[in-house]
Amino acid sequence: MRVERELMRGAGPLAVLKLLERGEKYGYELVEALSRQSGGVLAMGQSTLYPMLYNLEAKGLLRASWREAAPGTNRRRKYYALTDRGRRRLAADTRQWEALTGAMVALGIIAPPEAPGAAREAMA
Repeated sequence: MRVERELMRGAGPLAVLKLLERGEKYGYELVEALSRQSGGVLAMGQSTLYPMLYNLEAKGLLRASWREAAPGTNRRRKYYALTDRGRRRLAADTRQWEALTGAMVALGIIAPPEAPGAAREAMA
């Protein structure tokens, strides 16, 4: 399932910030991680991701640095990392998404998340 453009405008940057919370990554690494870790729901091509990265960098949420891809090669990659401002934005956006998710659960639009171990107990 692909997410519509309007939803992706909010979810995409938050997902990128979350992935970078775990450590710096280069662009294609982010493309792969978004697709793999979201089961394809937040998959986006490089033509979508790179403008988003430039925007996040311009807002001071990310910093970028160029490095050699591998020692002794001439290939360089641009690595992205969260700034302190980016960490604060990630925390604020996460709280907003949690509130939104809670409202959607309350309205019956989405099912509440299972409590840890609930699936195992149901199978027993």
